[in-house]
Amino acid sequence: MQDVVSDLIIRNDKRIVLLVMDGVGGLPQEKGGKTELETANTPNLDALAVEGECGLHLPIGFGITPGSAPGHLALFGYQPTDYPIGRGVVAALGIAFPIQSGDVAVRVNFATRDEEGRITDRRAGRIPTEKCAELCELLSAVTIPGVEIFIKPVKDYRAVVVFRGQGLSDHVADTDPQATGVKPHDPKATSANGKKTAEVAGQFIRQALELLKDRHPTNAVLVRGFAELPHIPSMEERFGLDPVVLAVYPDYKGVSRLVGMDVVEDLQGLDAQAAALRENWDRYTFFFVHHKYTDSRGEDGDFKAKVAEIEKVDSFVPRILDLKPDVLLVTGDHSTPAVMRAHSAHPVPFLLHARNLRPDAAAEFGERSCAAGLWGVIPGFMLMRLALSAAEKLAKFGA
Repeated sequence: MQDVVSDLIIRNDKRIVLLVMDGVGGLPQEKGGKTELETANTPNLDALAVEGECGLHLPIGFGITPGSAPGHLALFGYQPTDYPIGRGVVAALGIAFPIQSGDVAVRVNFATRDEEGRITDRRAGRIPTEKCAELCELLSAVTIPGVEIFIKPVKDYRAVVVFRGQGLSDHVADTDPQATGVKPHDPKATSANGKKTAEVAGQFIRQALELLKDRHPTNAVLVRGFAELPHIPSMEERFGLDPVVLAVYPDYKGVSRLVGMDVVEDLQGLDAQAAALRENWDRYTFFFVHHKYTDSRGEDGDFKAKVAEIEKVDSFVPRILDLKPDVLLVTGDHSTPAVMRAHSAHPVPFLLHARNLRPDAAAEFGERSCAAGLWGVIPGFMLMRLALSAAEKLAKFGA
């Protein structure tokens, strides 16, 4: 089906803005209550929902909880199961690390463990990036014969380690248990190809723990997302778009680089993103604007703070509309209900706003209202087709 879409592409100068509130989908705090999105005061998004077309999307499929990378890949128009990507390579590309074919990149969380080795905080109190950089410098002392090791800070408590050497593979399971009160897993090969890399990862972790043993709260490392560099067709190849990403967090720059987006660097917050959007308006036809903190507050279990982040984005929306985009698509890459403190498999609300649309029954931008929208529940990768069609970038199929 994608080959059909590629054959129908019309290249024009109409501009599409994809505004992503990371993890925006939520759940009520009590039975019969409202979700975070339904609780938030969002007059701008509500008005767009009334004028546009709404629905819910599933980034991967029914009942499957998405990771951030595949969730965004779906929003960019790719079926995530066709292009599996590990978090490690996303993290490496996010900081523009020159990853090479054969390298294995791994996402690192600095974490806290107790005297028994059980994880008490998977994010080490969300240490600042400056502290992360200091710890990466400390861990640069790790040495493993026959393997080059590069460890670099990413953002806050996140870092990335890249292993370079002969015979490495990304066929290794994560050590992050995704829970507290338990010990990390040992790195284990998921196939014979991953045996050497699992041994390398084990040596890295053992040396790292020794170097960190007197550090608190950062006395542990969790690794996940073993990944090699994949090949993914660019958005220009597949959709005829000139794309750019306006994001604060490096990981979202990384997944964007995987599909050929240009990156505007050194953005800190919505004001800077708004200024960059205006400054680059004449250079591109697709703008990916990302807001991380809806997801972060959901993972913290802070319902009110997530509501506040949604309201910040609503106040930002008029600054996009001032530029008169031909298409504005607003959604999230997955749901992160504060009551769950984690990603979930719940469908994600979306709204599509453009000139030639058919307004539906959605009265506001929220989960239940979007469920009554025109599109019902659709696969996440279909959203790009809707945006392309609304921007008149798809020709008629057949005579």
